[in-house]
Amino acid sequence: FMEEVNELLELAMLYDFYGELLKEHNKQIFEDYILNDLSLSEIADAEGITRQGVHDVVKRCSKQLRGYEEKLHLVEKFNKTKACVERINELLGHSYHTGDLESVKEARGLTEEILDWL
Repeated sequence: FMEEVNELLELAMLYDFYGELLKEHNKQIFEDYILNDLSLSEIADAEGITRQGVHDVVKRCSKQLRGYEEKLHLVEKFNKTKACVERINELLGHSYHTGDLESVKEARGLTEEILDWL
């Protein structure tokens, strides 16, 4: 069950970054299935295609989105940047309360790391 949820979360994140690159018709089907939680049958009825057709579109879109991520790594960079910003926030909060300049140095190092990725 958790594996299924993780896959849906992964696909939703990939869609957020790369969804606009999908063909409009495929994009709508993928969005209805992944984001709107409609069943294959509901989408098939609305689109006038078979359940298998909907399934094929979802699989093809999933493969495309994963392919974009393999080439561009935007989601990976986003997640790394987010983790670094959260750590910087912690370090600066600590430094603010304690006056510890080592935390500021570490935060600065993280900002430089982020800038190197961009």
